[in-house]
Amino acid sequence: MVLRNCWKSRHKERGYPLPHWIGPGFGLLLCLSILQCGYSTGAEGTTKMVIQKEAEFDITYNDTVTNDNQTIYAFNHTVSRNKTEGVRVSVDVLPVGLESPFLFVVRQKQAVLSFQVPLILRGLYQRKYPYSHVGRTLCQPPTRAISEMQYFFVDVSTLSSLGTHYQLRVSRVDSFTLHTDKKFSFTASPSQPQYFKYNFPDGVDTVIVKVNSEMTFPCSVMSIQDIQCPVYDLDNNVAFIGMYQTMTKKGAITVQRKDFPSNSFYVVVVVKTEDEACGGPLRFYPLRPDELFDAGNRSKVLDVVVSPAINSEVYVMGMLFCLGIFLSFYLLTFLMACLDNRRANRKRELLVHPPDMSPAETGKTPASPYEYGSFADNGSTLSSEAVTDSATSTDNNYGYLERALDSVGRSRAESLSSVEEDDYDTLADIDSDKNIVRTKKFLYVSDLSRKDKRVLSKKYQIYFWNIATIAVFYALPVVQLVITYQTVVNVTGNQDICYYNFLCAHPLGALSAFNNILSNVGYVLLGLLFLLIVLKRDIVHNRAMFRNDLNALECGIPKHFGLFYAMGTALMMEGLLSACYHVCPNYTNFQFDTSFMYMIAGLCMLKLYQKRHPDINASAYTAYACLAGVIFFSVLGVVFGKGNMVFWIVFSVIHILATLLLSIQLYYMGRWRLDSGIMRRIVNVIYTDCIQQCTGPMYVDRMVLLVMGNIGNWSLAAYGLIARPNDFASYLLAIAICNLLLYFAFYIIMKLRSGERIQCLALVCILFTAVVWGFALFFFFQGLSTWQKTPAESREHNRECIVLSFFDDHDIWHFLSSIAMFGSFLVLLTMDDDLDTVQRDKIYAF
Repeated sequence: MVLRNCWKSRHKERGYPLPHWIGPGFGLLLCLSILQCGYSTGAEGTTKMVIQKEAEFDITYNDTVTNDNQTIYAFNHTVSRNKTEGVRVSVDVLPVGLESPFLFVVRQKQAVLSFQVPLILRGLYQRKYPYSHVGRTLCQPPTRAISEMQYFFVDVSTLSSLGTHYQLRVSRVDSFTLHTDKKFSFTASPSQPQYFKYNFPDGVDTVIVKVNSEMTFPCSVMSIQDIQCPVYDLDNNVAFIGMYQTMTKKGAITVQRKDFPSNSFYVVVVVKTEDEACGGPLRFYPLRPDELFDAGNRSKVLDVVVSPAINSEVYVMGMLFCLGIFLSFYLLTFLMACLDNRRANRKRELLVHPPDMSPAETGKTPASPYEYGSFADNGSTLSSEAVTDSATSTDNNYGYLERALDSVGRSRAESLSSVEEDDYDTLADIDSDKNIVRTKKFLYVSDLSRKDKRVLSKKYQIYFWNIATIAVFYALPVVQLVITYQTVVNVTGNQDICYYNFLCAHPLGALSAFNNILSNVGYVLLGLLFLLIVLKRDIVHNRAMFRNDLNALECGIPKHFGLFYAMGTALMMEGLLSACYHVCPNYTNFQFDTSFMYMIAGLCMLKLYQKRHPDINASAYTAYACLAGVIFFSVLGVVFGKGNMVFWIVFSVIHILATLLLSIQLYYMGRWRLDSGIMRRIVNVIYTDCIQQCTGPMYVDRMVLLVMGNIGNWSLAAYGLIARPNDFASYLLAIAICNLLLYFAFYIIMKLRSGERIQCLALVCILFTAVVWGFALFFFFQGLSTWQKTPAESREHNRECIVLSFFDDHDIWHFLSSIAMFGSFLVLLTMDDDLDTVQRDKIYAF
């Protein structure tokens, strides 16, 4: 009887008949809730009145609510299995205090949505931003029936004793479902998020969702969520599920059908309350407890389009294209080796059977090929460092044959381990000879290649074994770390962790950007090819040395291949570590991509210096220790260098001091000591050479190089101290590359100035490499992403694929730079082949 009276009293107050679709069960539940409210407020002598209204779509309801009444709006609509339409609830109220906001509860068949108005959203440092206009899209539960009538209710209540006015409007979203390749524009704000549904069409397994805007700010978030209720579409919960990324003008997420069992998903766009996450300014407000801040107008116009991604055929074409480019270098090398072999066999036949003499006239039987070695022993420019067989230059060797062979070479059967470099350095006469020889005004290669070749070969082989050991210990934790990075990205869905080019990031398996990883295969394949070429030359040279070939023993630049092996290994490791970096590129693992670049630059400079200074080149331990120091500073710069003036001052001072010490070492060929008397000697030199009598430097060529090097390095140090670039790793790499280019240019100029020439193959390699480097740098500076900015700002630089719809500009940089590095290595390998028949005491050491 109480329930009946309660229901009747409320029904009479409404003033219209009870809707036919409300059954006794619903009336019982509603009356129970009313009784509960009445009992809870009965102690204060008040009774809460519930007003229920049948409501319609696209009609604005202007009503007032207090703590004495509660209004319920009843809506119904038809839901079809084959058609999805959105329903949007919009509320607008007058500004009220936080003590008595409105509470709107939307009750659906399988979901409940509630929100307060004014809607309070929190920003950085818990700042509160109120929004009096709220718009929310209702989650649409799936239906199995072809057509079904569904009901939902909007409850409005407040605890305010004063009557407050509000406006309520429920409307249909006709364009709730997105269509493939059709752009749709909409407006969103922090309190009015938007989301849309997309169904995978038949035959499409992967799509790219692109959201664009002409407005940089306000900062926004795009999210991909599964079809389930509730939909997380507010700034404080959009990151709870699915994949998401912040954006300013551009955003793109690649979505695969296998990740969504329902073959459909929601595209959610949320505007953030503040712009700090997108690199925007953060206005300064005094932090006061419970103070509200006016966010102003933060509406943003955006458009969304969903396009099919590439299919499996494009993946196959991309992989074949990549492998085809680099395997063609193997084919070209093989063809050139065959041509050299054919040319060498023809020369051998001419030597054994001169055109005007028969074998009978020579009085001897034809020599077997083994008497002169294999085809590779005859000066092939690709297969050896142009070691010419003594039989091919008989006229030039008569002077050498007058000497005993044992005076120019040692027995090759003697063990390498039986002789150590220190055996020579500790002898008094040799030490005295160092001071005399290395301080001559004009030095020749013979003056700086006096140590036993076997000792030096062993010394330089350590370069290879050390870098191989470093590679193993460095690469294993790197691989483990990037796998963890990729797992975190896949599990959390946070697309801001990695700085991809999202407009051209093609996933494969667990990898998010397979194309950026695949394009690094060139470094590995060409590094391996270079190792094979060096190995062939090494074998040929060892055969010539075993035969006591006079040209190999006393002519040309001394052949030491350890640094070449180290360079080839470093190129392969650069490819591996660059691929690891592109698994999840960001500032914390950028050193993976640059560490072996430092090593390559350092090894190339060491190889240039070793060519004409084999006796005094740095040991592997010293060289790698210095490179370790460079990498150490690289890490410090990435972590602490951004805007840190103290760090830049310390680094610039160390940079300048290291440049000065290295200059002194190179100028005096190592014949100086850093001890307590160094300052006294410096003063004496300045007094005698600059004050007492003005004399020019003894070693003019070296002085020119070192002055240019110091000017360049001091300029780079000043630039770093003034500009303090954010990308310290690239700045450090620029220093290494500038020094390498300077030394290489000096080497080429001095080579030509000394009357030497560059052979055709080396000249072709130089020109080809220079052209490829030019194109490579063009693509490198396109800047498709940058971790110096926020992820949202980085995405503004994203671009579409340019080759086969699979590779972007940075992939082309990988292709061209790997080819250019390979060409640069070939230049170092072949540039002095013209000296292989020139005595070492006639080759200048500069």
